Amino acid sequence: MKTKLQTWLPILEWGREYKPAMLVNDLVAALIVTIMLIPQSLAYAMLAGLPPEVGLYASTLPLLAYAVFGTSRTLAVGPVAILSLMTAAAASRVAAPGSAEYIGAAMTLAFLSGGMLLVFGLLRMGFLANFLSHPVVSGFITASGILIAASQVRHLLGVEANGGNLWTIGISLARNLEATNAPTAVIGFATLAALLIMRRFMRPALASFGVGPQTAAIVSRSGPVFAVVAGIAAVSMLRLDAAGVRILGVIPHQLPRIGLPPLDEQLVASLFGSAALISLIGFVESVSVGRTLAAKKRQRVDPNQELVGLGVAGIAAGVSAGFPVTGGLARSAVNFDAGAETPAAGAFTAAGIALATVFLTPHLYYLPQAALAATIIVAVLSLVDLREIVKVWRYSKSDFAAMFGTIVTTLSYGVEIGVTSGVALSLGLHLYNTSRPHFAIVGRVPGTHHFRNVKRHNVITSEEVVTIRIDESLYFANARFLEDTVYAILSERPLMRHLVLMCPAVNSIDASGVESLEAINERLKDAGVTLHLSEVKGPVMDRLQGGPFLAHLTGKVFLSQQDAIAELDPSCASEGPDTVALPGALADA
Repeated sequence: MKTKLQTWLPILEWGREYKPAMLVNDLVAALIVTIMLIPQSLAYAMLAGLPPEVGLYASTLPLLAYAVFGTSRTLAVGPVAILSLMTAAAASRVAAPGSAEYIGAAMTLAFLSGGMLLVFGLLRMGFLANFLSHPVVSGFITASGILIAASQVRHLLGVEANGGNLWTIGISLARNLEATNAPTAVIGFATLAALLIMRRFMRPALASFGVGPQTAAIVSRSGPVFAVVAGIAAVSMLRLDAAGVRILGVIPHQLPRIGLPPLDEQLVASLFGSAALISLIGFVESVSVGRTLAAKKRQRVDPNQELVGLGVAGIAAGVSAGFPVTGGLARSAVNFDAGAETPAAGAFTAAGIALATVFLTPHLYYLPQAALAATIIVAVLSLVDLREIVKVWRYSKSDFAAMFGTIVTTLSYGVEIGVTSGVALSLGLHLYNTSRPHFAIVGRVPGTHHFRNVKRHNVITSEEVVTIRIDESLYFANARFLEDTVYAILSERPLMRHLVLMCPAVNSIDASGVESLEAINERLKDAGVTLHLSEVKGPVMDRLQGGPFLAHLTGKVFLSQQDAIAELDPSCASEGPDTVALPGALADA
């Protein structure tokens, strides 16, 4: 049984069980992830419009923070493609890319988004992960992947091109296509082709030579490392930088200074909304990855504590010259495949990145930006899931509409408006689906005490006692729909004397729902019909007992539907006549 302190500091739980064998596995995983993370961090910093060393800074202290407060044993925290793009979109509104003010804005974004997540975690608001529906999240990620890939084409070609959405990026690229730098294009597209081939064919090729599946997976995902080495060798030996190939150049080989980012009132107000969106998207992505990996080892990720862990990691990025971070799919998968046992692997990775920052960065001088752009494109293409779009289309047209709307909005107006529309579409879809809840007039299945939809089953019913099963909680968005449904049934059943609302699926009733029940009760009373409830859940009953509704209820509240029928119409409670057909359009319910 975990103590309260262990809940807030998961390191106290797994650290107590730490063994030498775990240390070896974590060290090996950290070494592999560090090698992969160096080019990835540089690339994502470039995507965010930041100096390359900022990517290394964002992959150091945040990992240490998450190792103390996070609950996933294998999640690897650091910069990710989508948050990098969102950082660029937000910071570019307040400062010029590459300027000191721009770097300060990125740090402030990390600090603000981390602070929000920490506050939400302290308030135990892990349910925030459910605010975005899966189709909307999938649509946003797919569109973001396309947008990120398009934004990197300029680096493959060595041209200037700008734009905040797919269409402006495409127009800008077309206008500058004549200025393509040939050596840059050769490096960029050769790297892109090599990475795609490695990702597609390396694993099965290694398996055919008897290499184990985990080793093959790690090697196939290490393509960016080979791309970096090959790119540096080609540029330095052929002096392609003199031919116009853009390189990283001098990277400061020192650790970042620790200190608060700029927090003046105007800057915070300008970035607050963007920070909220970054925190939401980062949390959803991280929890999804963490849960997927945890399930493979029969472990559990606590969303509430993940808010705390990711929040502290974000704050750590903000005070160490970094930018927003979260749990990334690619590096987490490598960390998992490499055999990481505990979050200590992340701490060891942070140490490896710190050493690389001090000792390795001088050797990255000739690294071509085109090679980093190719690694970004290959990484984000895995986010584009066209099969999921087809799957959602076939399953639910309303979900597809929300998904398609998110994709179009993100591609047309950028990631911030895209994710905002995604949130709105998710909530709108929920309100739409629950505003017209499914209901059914039910009858007793012969020979049983089960009550089922008259449309789907051969059941025993009565003209005098009608039962409506409500399959949704009652709240402001659907309360009037229930009233309209009851009144329609009342008008079509002249012999009805009792109406039973069967409530096994009603988990809550808000004030609007109670008001509608009171209106239904009075309307039925005037028509000479008694209203009853059956199978009301305990918490719902507790709420009803706290108000005046039950005191004015014309009928009773029955523990079970069988009890209601046994008292109100004993002939239907036992074997009786054939099913009475439901008239009119009501049979479609």
